[in-house]
Amino acid sequence: MTPSDVKATLSFSDGSPSMDLPLYKGSIGPDVIDIRKLYAQTGKFTYDPGFLSTASCNSTITYIDGDKGELLYRGYPIEQLAVNCDYLETCYLLLYGELPNEAEKAKFNETVMHHTMVNEQMQFFLRGFRRDAHPMAVMTGLVSALSAFYHDSTDVHNPEHREISAIRLIAKMPTLVAMAYKYTIGQPFIYPQNDLSYAGNFMRMMFATPCEPYKPNEVLVRAMDRIFTLHADHEQNASTSTVRLCGSSGTNPFAAIAAGVACLWGPAHGGANEACLNMLNDIQANGGVGKIGEFIKQVKDKNSGVKLMGFGHRVYKNYDPRAKLMRETCYEVLNELGLQNDPLFELAMKLEKIALEDEYFVARKLYPNVDFYSGIVQRAIGIPVPLFTAIFALARTVGWIAQLNEMIGDPEYKIGRPRQLFVGAPARNVKPIGER
Repeated sequence: MTPSDVKATLSFSDGSPSMDLPLYKGSIGPDVIDIRKLYAQTGKFTYDPGFLSTASCNSTITYIDGDKGELLYRGYPIEQLAVNCDYLETCYLLLYGELPNEAEKAKFNETVMHHTMVNEQMQFFLRGFRRDAHPMAVMTGLVSALSAFYHDSTDVHNPEHREISAIRLIAKMPTLVAMAYKYTIGQPFIYPQNDLSYAGNFMRMMFATPCEPYKPNEVLVRAMDRIFTLHADHEQNASTSTVRLCGSSGTNPFAAIAAGVACLWGPAHGGANEACLNMLNDIQANGGVGKIGEFIKQVKDKNSGVKLMGFGHRVYKNYDPRAKLMRETCYEVLNELGLQNDPLFELAMKLEKIALEDEYFVARKLYPNVDFYSGIVQRAIGIPVPLFTAIFALARTVGWIAQLNEMIGDPEYKIGRPRQLFVGAPARNVKPIGER
């Protein structure tokens, strides 16, 4: 970390000694105040619910400027990566810090694609679930179960173990997601085909059957690859922080990633695109495009309890840079499949137009976000709504692994141990039961 020329001094009105706090500069973004010695020198903690003003680590992986609407993977703008690179190139970048050349890309692709199969015993794990189980419940169990099959790579402190675990997780997640889907609809599992692209292989495992040949639609494959790329990492969000905190105990990589999957399940995080499609279905059921004006009135009424899902973002105070790319892909997919006049998609596009033009939404910067468009794309492709978050987990796995590896390799890393402001009862004595 680079020390800043600026110094901070913390003073107290009760006469306690003041304390100098060093500042550190990032390569871009806000400076940070180092409070690591605060408790030792003052006996006080900081209070920051949600960690909105606290940097829990230093990182070289992903940078977000919410005001500018900027997202960088290892310094590269997401707009350039999504257009010029595929998902596995993005994985290589996040894991190793640089984009691969042709030879490196070929070797990495081959390595990943030759680890796509899972142990046949995984079928028995699946059969323990009900057919109507939520895919994220299934994925949490399956990812954690991988540690039972790969005892040769569960030492998180061994760089070689972390390397092979990273490859295995990236390679096997599409297989597990597709297996979870096939199980819910009662179709046979489709084995990976390694001569296809990463996204093409996933599409085949999802939609092929043993009855007939399957040829992936390249427009849809490209759309799925873009979804993966746009969701590959997003700095220190809830699930990434969960993976880091879980991994800080020294647990194996599969367990840490399973913790990330569980956190991502929440509707405020990875379930946002699922919530968005459910919202559209509700509007459609209540009258569709003809009733959209009434829905918008309810959204504007703070007392109605009606929320506009898929619009605005906690981080981005400008247009989500991923949304611009996903919007292009959305229209490309709808045109390819001839779904422009589908009632639900017509409703979605009408809602998009209102949000982009209505002063209420523009003033509050409630622009359509990546979840709005990715949900529409996935539904058009034929992916059921409950599976959306599992696909998000698939894409985010590489980001989680890169963040976990970075943390373990940091000489300053310690097991996570947040503090608290205790407001409960002070010490008291237990009375005999007859006196209570």
